[in-house]
Amino acid sequence: MSRIHPITLVAAAAAGAATVATLGAAALTLGAAVATVATLRALRSTKLAPGAVVVVTGGSRGLGLAIASRFARTPVRLVLAARDFAQLQQAQATLLARHSQLRPEDFYLVAADLAKPEECQRLISETIAHFGRIDVLVNNAAVIEVGPLESQTLEIFERTMQVNFFAALYTTWAALPHLRTQAPLPGARPGSRRAAIVNIASIGGKIALPHMLPYTAAKFALVGFSEGLHAELRSKGIRVTTVCPGLMRTGGEDHAQFVGNIDAERRWFNFAARTPGITVSAKYAANRIFRAVESGRAEITISPQAWVAARFGGLCPETLQLANALTNQHILPKAPTSA
Repeated sequence: MSRIHPITLVAAAAAGAATVATLGAAALTLGAAVATVATLRALRSTKLAPGAVVVVTGGSRGLGLAIASRFARTPVRLVLAARDFAQLQQAQATLLARHSQLRPEDFYLVAADLAKPEECQRLISETIAHFGRIDVLVNNAAVIEVGPLESQTLEIFERTMQVNFFAALYTTWAALPHLRTQAPLPGARPGSRRAAIVNIASIGGKIALPHMLPYTAAKFALVGFSEGLHAELRSKGIRVTTVCPGLMRTGGEDHAQFVGNIDAERRWFNFAARTPGITVSAKYAANRIFRAVESGRAEITISPQAWVAARFGGLCPETLQLANALTNQHILPKAPTSA
């Protein structure tokens, strides 16, 4: 039986020690990098000045209501916009009950169909007339259409694009003349930004989701607009944050529209939207969004799964598209066959 030379053993031990040392150094470097990034974000964080005006579209329920509730933990004034005025009143009552420092006069409710440019303009005009400024504009209004391509229509694409993309464009466009010229609020820290714009996009704006083509097409458009907007407005004192959540438990599935095999489409979508472990709560998402606004983040992706999916899609786009094609072929419901 052959013997291992002592020098070989020493070399192996040295190599092992070197490997451990290298891994340890890498871990320390990564930890230092994370700590540095966290410190820099904390240093550049700008807390909202008292009396800041926060506009939230789609603010009567779900994620929009959760975002309004998170901002309401600071002394702000809230403008909530949605199509149903009764639901806006219910949202106001919920927030007043939840936050004792809020008063009815801290609210302004706007019932508007933001798929129409004139309604977006009215939202901004009434906000400026009532509160005199806008410090945070959260473009959150959205609709969801679920079903196979064969069952979708051009009208569905157009309606989804109007709400999920053009509403954010119209509202932002109406607000920009005011945001560019307004001064920071009295009492704000010197050098504070003029305003913040938050565009609630989706992981569906980073990777294409089968059976959700109208939604994902509109969210891709919103991500591109939002990222370009950040680049052009940052030097003007306006920070734009693109938010790409993954699956969230917001109750939005109760308001989704389904085409094709409606029962089967509803089952898979509701399962995906309600299952803990693969989804995050609206409260968690709202906390992340609030911190991103304070830190002036350019973009955040909410949920580990969404973060991995977005980066995997960027590195391996063909592999991701193949995986989506196989999912569509073997897992998702089939389109009904025509008679």
